[in-house]
Amino acid sequence: MTTPFVAVLMGSDSDLPIMQATLDVLKAFEIPFEAKVTSAHRTPAATHAYVTDAEARGCKVFVCAAGLAAHLAGAVAGITTRPVIGVPINNGPLQGHDALLSTVMMPGGVPVATVAIGSAGAKNAGYLAAQMLAVGDDALASKVKYERAEAAAAVQAKDAALQAKLAEI
Repeated sequence: MTTPFVAVLMGSDSDLPIMQATLDVLKAFEIPFEAKVTSAHRTPAATHAYVTDAEARGCKVFVCAAGLAAHLAGAVAGITTRPVIGVPINNGPLQGHDALLSTVMMPGGVPVATVAIGSAGAKNAGYLAAQMLAVGDDALASKVKYERAEAAAAVQAKDAALQAKLAEI
């Protein structure tokens, strides 16, 4: 029996500072992952080989980050039927808007779940991968629900502090 994991693919090593948010979320939920630099354009055969091998070894979700033409998520989605989450990287002259459009505009039948441009999207990719895995894992589902409740409690605490401060004015 293989251990389910998430594969985090980046088009360049320069994507790591942004994609660290994905890795941090996966670590927090104790979700095994692999991270790899591979290119849809420069190393298509290696990308194909990795995706096929990762799927055979138990990869359940692929998270793909790329900037500019951002073809990595689409290329991976064309290889696997596992869920693919695309993270547009905010680089280049259009600051990620080109990557967003390249990632989100997939043909019918080859979906890529696309998150926001940059680090907020990278963080949400980690959460979305956790939620996808939690569908078949009650313990992980409990962790995701607990974390969501903790985030809500933090917002409520901030509001209570604001209200106390406003009462002093």
